[in-house]
Amino acid sequence: MYLEKRKIKDKVKYYLVYSYREKDKVKKIRKYLGINLSGEELEKEKKTAEQEIKQEIDKLNTEIFDFALSKKQIERLNRYDKKLKIHHLEGWDWKKFTEQFTYNTNAIEGSSIQLDELPAIMHKKSADTFEEIETRGVAKAIGFIRETDEELSLQLIKKLHKMCFQGSKHFAGNFRNVEVVIKDRKGKIIHEGVPVPKLLDALYDLIDWYKKNRKKFKPLVLAAIIHNQFEHIHPFQDGNGRVGRLLLNYILIKNKYPPINISLENRKEYYNSLQEYHKHQILVPTLKFLIKQYNKTLNQVTTKK
Repeated sequence: MYLEKRKIKDKVKYYLVYSYREKDKVKKIRKYLGINLSGEELEKEKKTAEQEIKQEIDKLNTEIFDFALSKKQIERLNRYDKKLKIHHLEGWDWKKFTEQFTYNTNAIEGSSIQLDELPAIMHKKSADTFEEIETRGVAKAIGFIRETDEELSLQLIKKLHKMCFQGSKHFAGNFRNVEVVIKDRKGKIIHEGVPVPKLLDALYDLIDWYKKNRKKFKPLVLAAIIHNQFEHIHPFQDGNGRVGRLLLNYILIKNKYPPINISLENRKEYYNSLQEYHKHQILVPTLKFLIKQYNKTLNQVTTKK
């Protein structure tokens, strides 16, 4: 906010002004304070105007990348968070979660390694195949997001990718310099990643949006938005699904929420929820899906009621 003065002959009019950007346009909220005010009068009027402007700012729509949500829409989305009954994982639970998540997140992307093979792979001195490298890498990344104090950044995103794929993909830890598309089983293109010339801008927007808006959203909603937008951008040549699901849990864990495992058997519903976001900017299917997966995760990894 800043003070604006307008001189008209021997009079000075005072205004308090707040500027903000809506898409490509700069807009202003301007509050008239008075004419020829003394210093004391000016400070008094400024305080009143500041409160009025803050109330108007709260009513402004919150931009979610390519769409916007009103304050009431955000409140409705945040109510979904209450459907999670928070149950924190303990030591043994974390071991089981790591195995379940590692198996499922890799299997969703086509890995042939089975759940019962994971303990042996994790205890081997070295990995023998690319799939084993990625199995160990994802497990390592889970341990990292559980312990790290790092804030969300491009460096963090690249670090997660490198942990998962160093030794199996030559581009591990590097954003793509080629265009990528996602096809269904029939070869039909169902999504195109952000074009390379716009890739870094899209990623910077993701981080900037998170820093500015994270306090407006409950952890479940915040994690869903960041995950879905990350998948929409698709910043890596390969491995976006696994890094995106790690980011989902990074945000939940950072906000002292338990993690969520997305099961292979629910892959179709998962992809459908992503499509609703990509095509129609609808977040509710993702939230409903994540709540079901959360409850399923608790049944898989803990015996506590």
